[in-house]
Amino acid sequence: MILLNGTSSSGKSTIAAELLGILDGAWFHLGIDQFHRVRARRDWDDAAFLPVFQRTVLGFHRAVAGMAAAGNDVVVDHVLGEQWRLADCLTVFEGLPTYFVGVRCSLPELQRRERERGNRTIGRAELQFPLVHQHEVYDVEVDTDRHTPAECATQIQQRILSGPPTAFDRLRATN
Repeated sequence: MILLNGTSSSGKSTIAAELLGILDGAWFHLGIDQFHRVRARRDWDDAAFLPVFQRTVLGFHRAVAGMAAAGNDVVVDHVLGEQWRLADCLTVFEGLPTYFVGVRCSLPELQRRERERGNRTIGRAELQFPLVHQHEVYDVEVDTDRHTPAECATQIQQRILSGPPTAFDRLRATN
């Protein structure tokens, strides 16, 4: 499993698409945005929506783990903007070799991408920016300001070829 973590608009989905094209085997791309899109839309207030949101994220982790446990190779794109999300991944992905990838991008570039995309809540990336990489432990980090999605995918592929993942084990040891 490859877990891409970064803010909204950092380039995770585009890197995931590149990875599917260069990695051997039948990889699947599972993104948290896909799960949110298939949920029923209602006019919930914040208090009513929070538990729905949390259950969606928890269910996403278990769906990803189920795919990987069944022997599938999975590229996951996610926003681990709160400690409970990472803690749940560490628990649910136990025993599943997981390359943890930090997808970084400067705040000005994130803001530019949000405006250009037109399908994102403006300001979401800025809110996530100081939170997503707080744990500071990855198997590899890529910078979408400096490198194309294809170059980022190649960096990730090279890390995979260099040996087994260690970031999740290191994070588990400190939690």
